[in-house]
Amino acid sequence: MEIISALPVTIVFVAIFALIQIPMTVAVGLRRLQTDVQFMDGGDNILLQRMRAHGNFTETVPIALLAMAAAELAGAPQILLLAGGIALLLGRMLHYATIVTTGFGIGRAIGMLLTLSSLVLFPGFVLFKTAGLGF
Repeated sequence: MEIISALPVTIVFVAIFALIQIPMTVAVGLRRLQTDVQFMDGGDNILLQRMRAHGNFTETVPIALLAMAAAELAGAPQILLLAGGIALLLGRMLHYATIVTTGFGIGRAIGMLLTLSSLVLFPGFVLFKTAGLGF
């Protein structure tokens, strides 16, 4: 089975998130060059914010995309996949923007709620489908 035909929605989101991670990684690297801090954060608050924003993205996106792929393979409706993928995308962008600008705030909380919604939605669908319930 060709991957494009098996996971047409998930692979689009994988590509989008991979491209989004590039400027996040570059932002950390550029700050390291500016501060000459090659390891950890060296007490630089801006570097710390960028590292945590990038790290949190890297910690949550892969498992959410795996869960999305599992849901798509389990037969999730396209609308569910799109809703969860868009929630994840908006959540990660809002969370990142809040961390690198103020470090805290309502944007960070809303970003996490949107992210967690996809982390509940996708595996929830898979577990319900596997148990023969609903959908």
